[in-house]
Amino acid sequence: MTIKDADIARALTPVLTGSRGQAARRLLDEPDGVHRATLHDGTHVWVVSRHEDVKTLLADPVLALSKRRSRGGYQGFGLPPALDANLLNLDGEDHARLRRLVAAAFTARRVEGLRENIQDTSHALIDALPGGRADLIAAYAAPLPIAVICDLLGVPGDQGAVLRECTQMLFAPGTFGPSEPAESMGRIVALLAALIADKRERPADDLLSAMIAARDGQDRLSEDELLSLAFLILFAGYENSVHLVSAAVARLLARPDEAAALRAEPNPHTDPMRRAVEEFLRSDQPVTTAIRRFPIRDVRVGDTVIPAGDTVLLAVDAANRDADRSEGHLSFGHGAHYCLGAPLARLEARIAVWTLLDRVHDLALAVPYTDLTWKNDHRQRALTELPVTYTAVVGGRG
Repeated sequence: MTIKDADIARALTPVLTGSRGQAARRLLDEPDGVHRATLHDGTHVWVVSRHEDVKTLLADPVLALSKRRSRGGYQGFGLPPALDANLLNLDGEDHARLRRLVAAAFTARRVEGLRENIQDTSHALIDALPGGRADLIAAYAAPLPIAVICDLLGVPGDQGAVLRECTQMLFAPGTFGPSEPAESMGRIVALLAALIADKRERPADDLLSAMIAARDGQDRLSEDELLSLAFLILFAGYENSVHLVSAAVARLLARPDEAAALRAEPNPHTDPMRRAVEEFLRSDQPVTTAIRRFPIRDVRVGDTVIPAGDTVLLAVDAANRDADRSEGHLSFGHGAHYCLGAPLARLEARIAVWTLLDRVHDLALAVPYTDLTWKNDHRQRALTELPVTYTAVVGGRG
């Protein structure tokens, strides 16, 4: 079966409530759950959609992330070398070496130490909400994870906002104009290089200073690796959290009984809140397919043989809805490339959703759920804005 990029998006990420899972199962129903597809740029890919296969292949080193393994010369976003030497393009020991440098910053214990900061930031953003109506992405869901990851890295908050603007332009080519992606890459490199130079002169107790020390003191990071790793941590540290929180809030406002049940919880850290976030991650997470991979040799999936060097997309969204799936979800990946930021994303989502429900009275969608606007492509399903109304912002329990 050969399908187009737009068909993948429609099959995996329809807008209408309740239909996303039904449409995803269209791919699951195909023989082997393996599909030949053509992206909008003409790239031919294989889409794998069944839970067991996706989970196995996420952890199998036979599928490489390095673009050097691409038979067709896959380019993707075409990032410059200063941003391209990151964990999403590396395999084996190179990947393990970089991952070890930052893993300690994202342990569950270290992340729990950020709880008070995340809660305080949530309260401050809610205190600043305009009267009666707001776009919750611009006013809340975006600035919260940006503030948290910038604090962790040691990036001034105003520069974090600039970096998000640049990455939006970079990953949505054509939306902002033909020249802006290239300009954005230049701005990102220049801003991060200036930050690194400043940290070299004035190191602090933050992750970016620690990464510089690892490179300068032990020569374990090249200059491109340092820039690329800083870019990836910053971008990955907020982007999916923005979309997870906004999609979760939209879902709850469309289902008042679910919202009322979570609002009744005494704090964001109860078992029902944890279970709710896991369900948001399974059904409302923004990632449609995991980052592309390239088989280092021919690989068999069911009765289908995928040739070495072809581009493979693992359909995480469809796999999460597979009736035959085991417990849990694959929204953070699996195996050696499991998301380092998973504990932080979970904590941010719990605090962000519960605090909003607790403090903002009569919170409601300003438009019907079916009229919300989503970015839908083969990579991501994400709200572009979340217009809401409310009657009052009150003191909370958090």
